[in-house]
Amino acid sequence: MSTSSNNSPGLTGRKVKAVLAGGLVLGIGAAVVLAAWNDSEFATSPFTTGTFELLGSVDGATFSIHDDQTPATLAFSTPVSEMSPGDVLAAPFVLHLSAATTQDGSLTVASAVGSGTAESELTYGLIAVASVAACTPTAVGTEIVAAGTALDAVGTPVTASLARSVDGVVPGADVFTCLQVTASPTLGQGTAAVGTWQFEAVSVP
Repeated sequence: MSTSSNNSPGLTGRKVKAVLAGGLVLGIGAAVVLAAWNDSEFATSPFTTGTFELLGSVDGATFSIHDDQTPATLAFSTPVSEMSPGDVLAAPFVLHLSAATTQDGSLTVASAVGSGTAESELTYGLIAVASVAACTPTAVGTEIVAAGTALDAVGTPVTASLARSVDGVVPGADVFTCLQVTASPTLGQGTAAVGTWQFEAVSVP
């Protein structure tokens, strides 16, 4: 009685073919891996911030930084200790960007604070003029804060342009502002007030 053998020629041939087929698949996979070359490029750069600094002057000659603890004392056309009803006083305040500033700016009046017994009897306006000498009680110019504004308000201020230095040595161009303060007709004797204004510059990209 004959029996079939696991080593029959037909079965053995199929196994061999299966092994060869597997070998072909593995061979193709190895060829793909070998062909996958790669290379890289890298780039870097340091970054340093610029400078933005606003300076102020009451005479257009000596400029420095004035913070809220050491504000500049304005030089009015008429002594502030001799105000009478209806008087209009004027004082220049000149601003520019420092020579180290690296961007142009936009200037505005950010806030105003008033105090004292005469505060409600005083109003002001702020204009841009051509020079320190041009700042007078009757001067006219580009309006930054409207005349008649309360001592503790800014209304809707207009911005003025600040130019940066062209060479990093000479400061940016001066902006001459002129503060004009008006006393009401009912200003009382022996009263006093203090006004403080914050001029703010914002960099322009």
